[in-house]
Amino acid sequence: MKRRTSLKLLSALAGTAGLAGAPAVLAQSNQVIRLVVPYPPGGPLDVIARALAQAVHGSLGQVIVDNRPGAGGNLGADQVAKAAPDGRTIGIGAVATHAINPWLYRKMPYDPIRDFTPVTLVAQVPNVLVMNAETAAKLKIQNLRDLIGYAKRNPGKLNYGSGGNGSAGHLAGEMFKSQAGLFMVHIPYAGGNPAQLALLSGEVDLNFDNLATASTNIRAGKLKALAVTTAKRASAMPEVPTVAEEGRELGLGRFDINTWFGLFGPAGLPADVLQRMNRAFIDAMGQPEVKARLAALMAEASPTTPPQFAAFVKAELAKYEKVVKASGATVD
Repeated sequence: MKRRTSLKLLSALAGTAGLAGAPAVLAQSNQVIRLVVPYPPGGPLDVIARALAQAVHGSLGQVIVDNRPGAGGNLGADQVAKAAPDGRTIGIGAVATHAINPWLYRKMPYDPIRDFTPVTLVAQVPNVLVMNAETAAKLKIQNLRDLIGYAKRNPGKLNYGSGGNGSAGHLAGEMFKSQAGLFMVHIPYAGGNPAQLALLSGEVDLNFDNLATASTNIRAGKLKALAVTTAKRASAMPEVPTVAEEGRELGLGRFDINTWFGLFGPAGLPADVLQRMNRAFIDAMGQPEVKARLAALMAEASPTTPPQFAAFVKAELAKYEKVVKASGATVD
């Protein structure tokens, strides 16, 4: 009788120990992890996700990229939000999924703060204020001060294009207009490529474009770069000043807007799994293949601790609430 009781007790204790140690077991190197990308294959986030997945192979286990595009990134992000917090699902999110979409969509399937565990910021990509070079020469605009001066003297005569209502380029333009006290006309296009073609043809006067996308035409002399939109100059094009530098005396000293992306797990991710993932992905950012992919996008690697990334996301969400509401942009 005593022997049977002892065996039951040992069995119960073993089961309890197994449950308590479950998070650590799930973080072992032989597991399969799904990395959800909320955009189609071939895009910037997909390229980076695949490089990261390869880089953490062995330290985290086999990482399989799962593209779940739709609803401006909301569909894929929701897959992560609804996943079990066991370390087997992680997602790559962006400024759109966690800072802009919550204010653009009237109904969101997830809460960008409550439903996720921030793991690390991965990178930030500068946007750049560019003008059609011929238009800039015709209007004698050589720098940001010239642009602001012309816009103030000629309200409504300048227009700017973007990849659509609520896009990063649109909201950068709205923030610029608001802080500088300007009136410029926004012309949305069905994507970033049509917006850039409109700028190159002179259909629009200026754009707030992705630096990687615009750089070829800037160097070819077809576009004139007036300023990057980040707080610091872009290492890929350090000769271009920031909006904050050029416009400090004109109310633009705190201007800072960019495209960023980072890694998120579901809410409730165990602390040991979170720390293991954070270390593995930060180490991955230093590997040659990942660094090459980031450099091709002119992205600045921005590794953080989970608390730092959580604070960053909250600040970005608050910032874009003001910008989106001021712009009146909506997609549904």
